[in-house]
Parts: sequence; C-alpha cells; structure tokens
Amino acid sequence: MPENVNDPEVQESAADEGGTAAAAATDPAQAVAQERDALRDRLLRTAAEFDNFRKRVDRERRELSEFAAADLLSDFLPIIDNFERALQAPAPAQAEGFRTGIEMIHKQMLDLLRKRGVKPIEALGADFDPNFHQAVIHEASADHRDGEVIAELQRGYMLGDRLLRPAMVKVAKSS
Repeated sequence: MPENVNDPEVQESAADEGGTAAAAATDPAQAVAQERDALRDRLLRTAAEFDNFRKRVDRERRELSEFAAADLLSDFLPIIDNFERALQAPAPAQAEGFRTGIEMIHKQMLDLLRKRGVKPIEALGADFDPNFHQAVIHEASADHRDGEVIAELQRGYMLGDRLLRPAMVKVAKSS
C-alpha cells in the first residue's frame, strides 16, 4: 500500500473523493439556499397574484356599479324627454305657475344627470355617426352636406365614454 501513495492516479482519486466530500458538505447549504430562493419566488408570485385578484375584484365591482347606474339613468331619460315635450307645448296664461314648476323640476333633473356624468350628444350640424346617432329619416337637401344631421328628433346621451342612448336624427342626403 505504501507504494500506491506515491502513485499519481491514487493521489488524483483521493483528491476527487476529498472534493466530493467538500461538495457534499456545501450541498446542504446550497440546497437550503435554493429552497429559500424557491420559497421567496413563490411568496412573491402569490403576493402578485393576490394583488391582481384585488385589482380585478375592484374593477368588477366598479363596472357593476357603473352598469347599475347606467341602467337606472337609461330608465330616467324618457322622463326627461316628457318634461322637454311639456315645456315645448304652448301654455295658457293661467298655467304659468305649473310651467315654472315643470321648468324647475326639469332643471333639477338635468343637474342630476350632469352630476352623475351624463352628457347630451350634440348632434345637430354634425356628420352622421352610427356609433352615436340613429338615423330615422333621410331627407334630400341642397342646403346641407350629404350625411349631415339636420334635425334631432330625440336627444342622445353619453355616460362618460359609454353610450346610454343614441340620438334619433334626420339626416341630409344629396339630391
């Protein structure tokens, strides 16, 4: 055996075994570090998933609230239309007090709509846009451009960027 101690192959083999033993001693530390990194990564991913979930729930709740408000405001629009028709009708002198009351209620309703973010669509004189207008009548007109809105039969409304109701319009066509 003593002869093998000076043999380069035996020395190399012994060095390999010592290196493996040193590597084995550091492997538990590396394994713990890897496990720590994996757990930290999992924690960060779980936190990000929870944050995304919270944002999604907030967005869905806000959209549901906006949808419910839009539905209620859409049901409110025909009442506004009826008040506007009542104000356009001629009234006798003895009904002037009633007319003043209707004007005040109409103004309050318009203020409420404005406060909730509802805006009327300005259609008269604009080019017809099927995203905002509903063409009910096409009329030949030499005085207007082709596709120009020449009359608004029923006002349309927007809630922010969302269409509540399109404007019912009369559109000019070239003669």
